[in-house]
Amino acid sequence: MKIFTQSWQPESINQLRGLVGMIHGYTSESSWIFELNAVAMAKAGFFVCALDLQGHGYSEGSPGYIPSIQPIIQDCIQYFDSARADHPKLPTFLYGESLGGAIGTLICLRQKTVWNGLILSGPMFGVSQKYKPVWPLEKLLPLAAYIAPSWRIVITKSPASKSYKEGFKRKMVSKSPNCLASQKPPAATALELLKVCEYIQRNSHELEVPLLILQGGEDKVCDPEAAKLVYESAGSKNKTLKIYPGMWHQLIGEPNESVELVFNTMLSWLEVRADLAKI
Repeated sequence: MKIFTQSWQPESINQLRGLVGMIHGYTSESSWIFELNAVAMAKAGFFVCALDLQGHGYSEGSPGYIPSIQPIIQDCIQYFDSARADHPKLPTFLYGESLGGAIGTLICLRQKTVWNGLILSGPMFGVSQKYKPVWPLEKLLPLAAYIAPSWRIVITKSPASKSYKEGFKRKMVSKSPNCLASQKPPAATALELLKVCEYIQRNSHELEVPLLILQGGEDKVCDPEAAKLVYESAGSKNKTLKIYPGMWHQLIGEPNESVELVFNTMLSWLEVRADLAKI
């Protein structure tokens, strides 16, 4: 399977501050709006690399079909390991949005001493009750995933309609040539994502990496209470949780002044951690 990758770097690469591996969310991709995060980090002096997950963006695979998270985790580890090998002296960080936040967490649970920090934006630690399949579909998910794994679960609205507050940004997302935002997750995917949430909640006490969680207080896709639970149970000695009242799931989908607030928090944290790692 061919996996699309790309990277960004500042104009001057003589004084790189660190390396950031980025993981996008479900229905998203490493380009388009998500790329604005990478550009902001590169302008701040970081080498940034990202990949399109299987079935997303320019990577091969059935669109949005994730019957098992393990091959995706392995893709990320393989790619980020190669990027770190090319920049062996740089402090290294992971950044993940939504599903990408869950994947980043799973990577750090597996690679406990590799990363200097983990930034999570609207991480998928628990699916909001407003977004889960209606009863009794949730209870029947294991059977549906077994009998018809590619059947797409009926949810009241598309993920994008509950993720991006700014209307023009919702429209921009829909204009991507790789747009999956209007698609519902297949039954096998929905079941696997719920299993991932449960696993992280059970094992978050083993998370040791310095941690920054950024969460919209009005997130209707990924449950803010689940983010609080993981934050409180995480074994990290250096951890921060920022909940932004009124903000939705995709923080980059907020009005620009709110996006700047989030970027400033994220970049300041990265810069401090990068400087500490070099001491």
